[in-house]
Amino acid sequence: QVQLVESGGGLVQAGGSLRLSCAASGRIASINSMGWYRQNPGNQRELVAAITSAGSTNYADSVKGRFTITRDNAKNTVYLQMNILKPEDTAVYYCNADRILYYRGTYSDPTWGYDYWGQGTQVTISS
Repeated sequence: QVQLVESGGGLVQAGGSLRLSCAASGRIASINSMGWYRQNPGNQRELVAAITSAGSTNYADSVKGRFTITRDNAKNTVYLQMNILKPEDTAVYYCNADRILYYRGTYSDPTWGYDYWGQGTQVTISS
């Protein structure tokens, strides 16, 4: 009933930029925090950046000053602007929403769902 769909990954050279988007679809009333994570084979998924519904942000030290997370609450969409990309940024990037209030039946029947993930988008940075 609620899905996250990412877009914007690809292959770029080191020093370049990419912008990732993640749109939540469904009968959504509100979304709590949203974030971007990344993962390489054999490694744990790590937090890249997160943003609350009020706009407070949090970044991994490795991306501070290079990546910017923003969101459009009216569109239920979160973005990740990635600049000065490095080969070590190569990974599959996943969008996450920790809590989503949505309508299962009528609009008088909202319910919370937890821990939603997108399908992932590959980001590859060549040196």
